[in-house]
Amino acid sequence: MKSKTVYICSNCGNESPKWQGLCQNCDEWNTFEEQTKIKETISRNYDRPRKEIIKLSDVTSSNSERIITGINEFDRVMGGGIVKDSLTIITAKPGAGKSTLLLQVAQDLCLKGRKVIYASGEESESQIKSRSTRIFDKASENLWVFCDNSLNSVIYHVNKVNPDLVILDSIQTFQIDEIKESKAGSPTQTMECANELLKLAKNPERPRAIIIVGQMTKKDEMAGLRALEHLVDTVLVIEGDSDEELRGLSVTKNRFGSTWERGFFSMTERGMISIDNPSQYFMTKREDEKSVSGSAITVIRDGSRPIIVEVESLVSASFTPFPSRICECLGKDQLNTLLSILEQRGGVKLYDKNVVLKTTGGLKLKEQSVNLAIIMCIVSSVYDKPISNDCAFISDVGLTGELKKVPALESRIRELDRMGFNKVYIAKGALGKNVKFKDIQVVEKNTLIEIIHTVLK
Repeated sequence: MKSKTVYICSNCGNESPKWQGLCQNCDEWNTFEEQTKIKETISRNYDRPRKEIIKLSDVTSSNSERIITGINEFDRVMGGGIVKDSLTIITAKPGAGKSTLLLQVAQDLCLKGRKVIYASGEESESQIKSRSTRIFDKASENLWVFCDNSLNSVIYHVNKVNPDLVILDSIQTFQIDEIKESKAGSPTQTMECANELLKLAKNPERPRAIIIVGQMTKKDEMAGLRALEHLVDTVLVIEGDSDEELRGLSVTKNRFGSTWERGFFSMTERGMISIDNPSQYFMTKREDEKSVSGSAITVIRDGSRPIIVEVESLVSASFTPFPSRICECLGKDQLNTLLSILEQRGGVKLYDKNVVLKTTGGLKLKEQSVNLAIIMCIVSSVYDKPISNDCAFISDVGLTGELKKVPALESRIRELDRMGFNKVYIAKGALGKNVKFKDIQVVEKNTLIEIIHTVLK
């Protein structure tokens, strides 16, 4: 058995035979820590397997039981609830609401008769109590709190209390007592802790759900080795800055459901409030006689569901050689492209005008299906003519000024129909034949100039 000294980066896990100030892998300074590696010669036995091999056709499939929290957006992102024998990791910037959301999940499950242990390696019992007092009136008797960074102690209390859900906040602050050569937060400790938690969750005699919090680096990536993401069943990310009210909960990996789902929450003094009807949240409700210029409605596809979004613009005279192009909701290149199409194909001159663009609620726009609505809200602002509140636009616009079809058009229109809209403009031939809607009228046009003349004549 031999031992040697190596240096491992605490940020990315890169290994070096000597100490370095700058990690060549992740470009972080002063992250290398000295560790002793023991290499021993092991005689391997291939004669007696630990488990027998079986045919795939003989395996009995079973649907995993889910724990419903009652927080609609959280349950939807998780694929219908928390799987009872799963390991989930959630990460976000500091102050985004990770601990707040998980404490709400714990409280809601406890009120349904479930037992939950909330273990924290970075906060005290009094800090957790102060947060709970802020977001709910009285803590459930089924909610247990443990504040220490020893994973051994956590597992001891798990075996004693026998909870249905264990929350660990955060994985980088915990350590296994037997691994004395590595401190909490090192790649070795983090991965060993995660593996122990995986065994705890997948125990066939007593399966239980475990949610761990992962810290985020300055580059908005989960801290630690990439292997941590591969180990867990589900990866959740909370989007949104601490000074903003809107929060997005997205899933980038889910072995028990679809990926790239996103739920929306509103951060308030009483915690994270689930936005169960995003279409209503991301548009301004106005009376018919109070339509305003510079506003247009479209529908985006966020994960598996359509969401109605209001796009707003403000166009004003510019007294400088280079007019301003300010946009909070999409890239400047996309905005400049749409302005060029509007000038050349729509006949609207903007060379001497400032253009400001945003969405209600601050939602980012990434789809081409919003292009027609963006152009129409700018045209409405230029001519100071309002677009009817019950009208929407779903189409891409080509460089030729022609309208283009977009994916999942039928489901988008059905969302408008559900929300009571009366008319939607789309590209001609984009919708399949024999598609019927309850109340909404579908208007098909070929070009951008036809839309402008029809809507703002």
